[in-house]
Amino acid sequence: MNDALRQALSTANMTEAQLAGLCGVDAKTVGRWITEPNRIPHARHRWAACEALREEEQNLWPTAIRSITNGPNRELVQVYPYRSAAPASLWRSLVTKSRRELVFAGYTNYFLWLEQANLGGALRRKAQTGCRVRFLIGDPDSPVTAARETEEDVPLTLSTRIAVTLAELDKLRDVSGIEGRFETGQVNLSVFRFDEDMIVTPILARRVGHDSPMMHLRRCQTDGMFDRFAAHVEELWQRGRDIREVAENAQA
Repeated sequence: MNDALRQALSTANMTEAQLAGLCGVDAKTVGRWITEPNRIPHARHRWAACEALREEEQNLWPTAIRSITNGPNRELVQVYPYRSAAPASLWRSLVTKSRRELVFAGYTNYFLWLEQANLGGALRRKAQTGCRVRFLIGDPDSPVTAARETEEDVPLTLSTRIAVTLAELDKLRDVSGIEGRFETGQVNLSVFRFDEDMIVTPILARRVGHDSPMMHLRRCQTDGMFDRFAAHVEELWQRGRDIREVAENAQA
């Protein structure tokens, strides 16, 4: 029996038929997922089930998650062709489990507030228990931002998406441990750190973030992929301008 899947259904108070409807399969298929533990659903069905049950794929179907190599790239946990293909439960789980370090180095970080319910409350609780929370955000007044907006050519501009993040962070200005800086070096590479886990998204030309590929990394070694991306973010952080100081100077 796939006991993890059966328990997840029970926890979610959901029937096999209800899960089947959300995944676009027959109820008998879901039944076989439970009674035949070696049966691995198609990737799109696994992701849909994880989203519906708010579980990580590695918990429900651990054999479906394999390291691509056993060499230096063993830090690579999972690859998704699009960021939007990753279940929202993955992000939620990574935030929840983090204890020391949360870094959101996306250019706008807009999607986080859109897809994660009460993210502000979660970040407030994390900071209050000693977790350092940092946001590296694109400078809305930079020529880099203007050039990227022209390239994307979408109605919801970068500046508008950045403004959403700034408004959400403003609600948390009373919380020590939550910091934000402006930079532009991450315009083509988003890096999100959750203690020893990391999400990396290289932004493709003329594509917005959710259309770009995504890698889930987990630190296993010194100076591996994880450490190199972490060092990249730290370099950008050191270059960045504190968003509160920028706002204060603008008002002066």
